[in-house]
Amino acid sequence: MRVTFPHMGNMYIPLRAMLQCLGLDVVVPPPSSKKTLSLGVKHSPEFACLPLKLNVGNFIEAGELGADTVIMAGGCGPCRFGYYAQIEQAILKDIGRAMDFIVLEPPDRNIAELLTKIKRIAGKKSWWDIFQAVRFGYRKAKAVDEIERASFRLRPRELVVGATDAAYRKALALIDDTCTWDGLNCAAEKARAVFTEVAIDDQRQVIKVGLVGEIYTLLEPFSNQNLERCVGHLGAEIDRSIYLSEWVNNHLFGGLLKGDRKRKDVCAAAHPYLRHFVGGHGQETIGTAVLYARAGLDGLIQLFPFTCMPEIVAESILPDVSSDLGIPSLTLIMDEQSGEAGMLTRLEAFVDLLEQKREIAMQQPSVG
Repeated sequence: MRVTFPHMGNMYIPLRAMLQCLGLDVVVPPPSSKKTLSLGVKHSPEFACLPLKLNVGNFIEAGELGADTVIMAGGCGPCRFGYYAQIEQAILKDIGRAMDFIVLEPPDRNIAELLTKIKRIAGKKSWWDIFQAVRFGYRKAKAVDEIERASFRLRPRELVVGATDAAYRKALALIDDTCTWDGLNCAAEKARAVFTEVAIDDQRQVIKVGLVGEIYTLLEPFSNQNLERCVGHLGAEIDRSIYLSEWVNNHLFGGLLKGDRKRKDVCAAAHPYLRHFVGGHGQETIGTAVLYARAGLDGLIQLFPFTCMPEIVAESILPDVSSDLGIPSLTLIMDEQSGEAGMLTRLEAFVDLLEQKREIAMQQPSVG
């Protein structure tokens, strides 16, 4: 069994580590690219969303490298993600690239079925070995998220354009290359040291923008045209509503681990705008937008793939949040026709608006 999985940002780093700890032969697909998208668009339904098309492209490219089994998450509710695996498996079979799929459904649906599939993946490994592999993968995910947060802070303050991007790539490589606990702890320290070498203007006043929306489009840079890097280079600091380790904690560990944003708190903040689950991360989009406004962020950017139903619901509510709480918002909808130049123009205009708004606020005389 040679296993693969879809790309979603830097998820491949902890996931490959976890699967290799279980003794599996792992095939990581090439990073998502125009070729990946072209393959997915060619073989997928026209109105399927962008993540599905990129997944199909990932699996075709992984199959060319010898992968025969796909491991991916399942889903439930209004979001069509719950049907991805069945559709993608049928597409691959129709084009003569049949692959076995192991779909890990959310643990709150059928825990016995999930445990059975985990044992199928792990083979003869003990439950203790499985626990240690998951623990190691989660620790790598935390390290990766720490690197991403550091890059968000440094990029708008760097003195040499591109220095943060270079440090980011080097730090990720350090985490990816290690396969032991001691090595991981050492790599995490070295990664922090890499960022201290980036020359910055720590006194520079930068605007702060919250990113909200659908998880795949937020985490996968190819799907969002490297938006985080673009916004940073425009002089704005990013705070993203979803990080991989937080998602794992909230959806797989039940939010038991401390230090992360809790899903229940985010959903509570969505009241009175959205009081119930609408699928995907629609409710979290509204809740996090409210929390960002309360925290004093300057603006919001909502990202989601074309035809994403939960985020369309959130999009219709977001203007009320913006109006009530005084935080401007920009919605970007991504598909295979999206171009980096057009998106950059909209981002430049939005950042200019936020900077003007802040300058006007600073010129207002303080009351009292």
